[in-house]
Amino acid sequence: MSDNFFTDNRYFDNKNYPHGFSRHGHFTIREAQLLERCGHTYNDLDSGKRKPVTDDERQFVAVCHGKRMPSNEHEKVWFKYIEHTRHPKRFHTLSGGKPQTDVIEDFTDTEG
Repeated sequence: MSDNFFTDNRYFDNKNYPHGFSRHGHFTIREAQLLERCGHTYNDLDSGKRKPVTDDERQFVAVCHGKRMPSNEHEKVWFKYIEHTRHPKRFHTLSGGKPQTDVIEDFTDTEG
């Protein structure tokens, strides 16, 4: 794979990853490095700000539009990033049922 995705500017997402991609735990070191080095290009291709000029970039755009499944590291890391940032976070509980409400029992002493 050629270096056509790389830019001179580092990509940071201070809203979702204020301490950096590598310190959050969602990404491997290699994935965090790819996001930092190529994130601007990924974002521009995904949003349409940049037109794809190589076959790799055209394939990347097809993955972004859901026409293909990710098959290389650039596509996989961007797909993973999108999954973590654009989709609502899942919340898991231990109870597994409806929230329980407190039941207040009326206690009356029938014995006198």
